[in-house]
Amino acid sequence: MLRHLFKLIWNRKRNNLLLVSEIFFSFVVLFAVGTMLITFGTNFLAPHGFDYQQVWRLEIRAGQNKTMPRTELDEVLRQMQALPGVRQVALASDNMPFIFRTNTSAFSYKGRKSEQSNIYDTDDQYAQVMGLKLREGRWFAKADDGSHHRPVVISQDLRETLFGNEPALGKIFSWAEPGPDIKPEDEFQVMGVVENVRMENDFGPPVPSMWKRLLPFDTTRWETANVVVRVAPGAGGELQEKIARTVAGVTRQWTTMVRVVDEDRLHKRRYTIVPTAGLALVSLFLIVNVALGLFGVLWYNISQRRAEIGLRRAMGATGSAISRQFLGEMLIVSTLGVVLGCLLAVQFPLLGAFELDPKFYLAGIAVAGVAVYVITALCAFYPSRLAAGIHPAVALREE
Repeated sequence: MLRHLFKLIWNRKRNNLLLVSEIFFSFVVLFAVGTMLITFGTNFLAPHGFDYQQVWRLEIRAGQNKTMPRTELDEVLRQMQALPGVRQVALASDNMPFIFRTNTSAFSYKGRKSEQSNIYDTDDQYAQVMGLKLREGRWFAKADDGSHHRPVVISQDLRETLFGNEPALGKIFSWAEPGPDIKPEDEFQVMGVVENVRMENDFGPPVPSMWKRLLPFDTTRWETANVVVRVAPGAGGELQEKIARTVAGVTRQWTTMVRVVDEDRLHKRRYTIVPTAGLALVSLFLIVNVALGLFGVLWYNISQRRAEIGLRRAMGATGSAISRQFLGEMLIVSTLGVVLGCLLAVQFPLLGAFELDPKFYLAGIAVAGVAVYVITALCAFYPSRLAAGIHPAVALREE
């Protein structure tokens, strides 16, 4: 039976080549969209590794070409900390979670090099404000004031890249390309390890990260200070006004802007959802067009093969056998298109394209393959039933 189906397909190779091409391109589109949606969905369900709820970010500006004395900034932080509704404040660099500012670099330790990792400058209270989850060691503290090397805390994925299964606490590493004259501030001593974090957006994977202790403590060159604030549940506009008045109360030359981190997260989410939804919609229209094309080609093939069907029915073939023949032909043609698509799709995990985990590509291949077979079977079902219902006498008389 299978050999007979292959012979029928070969006899109509020109028409079937078109079908194989359509199925191949459908598979590629489904593979791309499926891999993207599976990746985004998996990342979306994964934990962020920190608590962004009830956290605000502040930009305190001293003014253009004006610096920010440390004593006045400390007074702002002290008064802000004393406000009802404020639980904890911390200084940080301007690359906050869920905004379009990044600071990345690669690191090395005894020949091992990391990929590009996020770098954050923070103070001793940052871990409490952001709810980072410590796995090993500790966060920064006053005891690190006399440290010869720059105290850092790293994420678990960066730890695994640099140190593997070795202990990481107390180890010293540096930039991937530190240059000929390595200074103590270019070498980092691991004080702690935290859970992997996803601070870029809801759909992104964890990014290896390092938090440096904010040094130096003077702010003689600062024009802007970035502050993260953990507030009590229910805090809103009234507390934001109090914070702004507090900053202005210390020095009227300073201005402040308050943003809610959770609103930053939702804002950044749109930049992923909108293009993804557009691509999925275009892909849906393409798949519908391909399905209609398959349906039309099958219908046309059956009308052109009425004599063959009538002859088979006259020789005793049942309607079910005719239906299975057309379904079998379409499944074989689909398999040829899927195999060609798989040959292209497997190149992505083999080449490490887009730095995605191979499991996402394999899942995309599986989803695309199943979808192609389902679409093909649905398109072939009704025409094959029509073929099964052809009466042999009518078909032969027409011929």
